Amino acid sequence: MKKTDPPIIVEANYSTSVEKVWEAINQLEKMQQWFFENIESFQAEVGFETSFAVQSYERTFTHLWKVKEVIPLKKISYHWSYEEYSGDGFVEFEIFEKENGTQLRLTNIITEDYPNDVPEFKRESCIGGWNYFLGERLKEFLEKE
Repeated sequence: MKKTDPPIIVEANYSTSVEKVWEAINQLEKMQQWFFENIESFQAEVGFETSFAVQSYERTFTHLWKVKEVIPLKKISYHWSYEEYSGDGFVEFEIFEKENGTQLRLTNIITEDYPNDVPEFKRESCIGGWNYFLGERLKEFLEKE
């Protein structure tokens, strides 16, 4: 992924309330059920920082997050980088109330190029990952809530 790439935008619709979607993307115990089970801490507060390691085959990706903006029930964004790799970006989750539920729009903006030789940093991999998390994992989590 390169900073010259257009932002990655993934949208998903859920037949549940804005409040439930907000809780799912911001409450630690709920995030651990659909997003990353090994997130050790998270608070939807500007300036909050957390880190946690994710293993992918022989590679470790220590996620470094810093919350940059919070508008309760509407938007949260955080700076997202990795301890082991160059590259930098922001992830923004926006929530919209719809007639039959809630829409979640994720925007992933790259601000510093990621390494070309790591498959997980390919644009297609990132798009696939966000579609998996929002379109499958979060959807399944919200349906059983």
